[in-house]
Amino acid sequence: MKKTKRSKLDSFFNISKYKSSVKIEVFAGLTTFLAMAYILTVNPNNILWGGTTDPRFSSVFIATALGAVIGTLLMALLAKMPLAQAPGMGLNAMVGSIIGGAMGFTFSYGNAMALVFVSGILFLLLSIIPCGKDKHGKRISLREKIFDGLPKTIRLSIPVGIGLFIAFIGLQNAHIIVDNEFTLLQLVDFNNTSLWAKGGDCSNAIVAIFGLIVISVLSHHNIKGSIIIGILASTILAIPLGVANLDILIGKIDGISWKFWENFQAFFSGDNTVFLSFAKGFNFPEGSLLTCIMLTITFAMIDMFDTMGTCVGCCQNAKLMDDDGKPLNYDKIMISDSTATMAGSILGTSTVTTFVESGTGVSAGGKTGLTALVVALLFFLSIFLFPIFAFIPSSAAASALIYVGVLMMKNVINIDFENVKNSVPAFLTIITMILGYSITDGIGIGILMFFIIDIIIYLINLILYKLKKKKNKPKSEITLITLIVVILFLIYFLVPTVL
Repeated sequence: MKKTKRSKLDSFFNISKYKSSVKIEVFAGLTTFLAMAYILTVNPNNILWGGTTDPRFSSVFIATALGAVIGTLLMALLAKMPLAQAPGMGLNAMVGSIIGGAMGFTFSYGNAMALVFVSGILFLLLSIIPCGKDKHGKRISLREKIFDGLPKTIRLSIPVGIGLFIAFIGLQNAHIIVDNEFTLLQLVDFNNTSLWAKGGDCSNAIVAIFGLIVISVLSHHNIKGSIIIGILASTILAIPLGVANLDILIGKIDGISWKFWENFQAFFSGDNTVFLSFAKGFNFPEGSLLTCIMLTITFAMIDMFDTMGTCVGCCQNAKLMDDDGKPLNYDKIMISDSTATMAGSILGTSTVTTFVESGTGVSAGGKTGLTALVVALLFFLSIFLFPIFAFIPSSAAASALIYVGVLMMKNVINIDFENVKNSVPAFLTIITMILGYSITDGIGIGILMFFIIDIIIYLINLILYKLKKKKNKPKSEITLITLIVVILFLIYFLVPTVL
């Protein structure tokens, strides 16, 4: 049988090997981008307390887009995985609080970027420092060793937690789940007629529910591009419901302009630029040394375990795992992530990390770096065509996030809920990710609980063995790496950030 000649694109990304196609990868990239494009405006708003009124807004917007471009290009060309990167949520709010004075010190913008830069270096060192070999004889990094040291039940629960976390984000973005002063959260009150006004909570909820229905029906009939069709269909519905603002397209909204040349000018020169601000940021306020150390460790910890969790969740859903249950090209994924963080700080934005919204592209069929390449190109185009991308409301993209949660829920069958030592840590990992709104916190709580339960069970069994009430000598599942990770999380949870 004559072999079909593969294109250079196919050969580089191994598209045929993973039984995908250029069309599927492009659609997957577009889906991922639409699901995470909100970061272009949310990131500057979270970092700058003044929002669009801050003269640095356009510079941080450019830094956000370029940080996403560089990080996602690394994922595409180095790691060759369908994962996208951008300045991370939570981390950007932390940077905003540092600049805003919440740490008790007057940190400059440059100070904050310097801390992010150092955390990126620390992160990179963890990703390249060799730490023995795996069972196949391949050299692995310290960060891979940490991953291997995670209890199996935690690794299995991560994809479930990630999926539900993604869905929870979608439900909030769609205003389906809203705040409640007594119970913290509640379903939006569909009985409240005022919420049905144009652009109201109920209108947003209907947009997302409509998109989810479209995606579900099309997926049932195996229609390619069902997720992107659902997002676009719900965007169209959002116009008459007042959820999509047409003023964005004609440049009437502050901070969103077609005049990209003015944004570039502000980014590369002038008093309001954030580009290279980190270089002048190593002159920290007196008495802030311990605070700076803890902030750097916190940045690195969150970035490491957020990325670890996201990669495991998305790659397992796409079946891009090796025989050891580790994401393919794991070492290159980590190098891409840490390098992107350093690049982001140089540009003037907070920690760049792998986005959970990558799961939407994976669910749309993305399996190679071509998906990430498309995302990177769209982030670059957004600098010039920002109003078009900003026009798509978050409630429309939320339909895709909720659907991804549905798909990733199937991984729950892999968890051994019959064994309490496995089920309790797994459950806490999942529930803490969602309600604690943090992948890192979920992994940390799960590992700590596994450690405590395992040690107590081991000691009890050891006593029973000594008393000759058990024939076989008990063994603990706690490894040296697990112990180190436990210590790191105890520091992360218990040591104050401000010292």
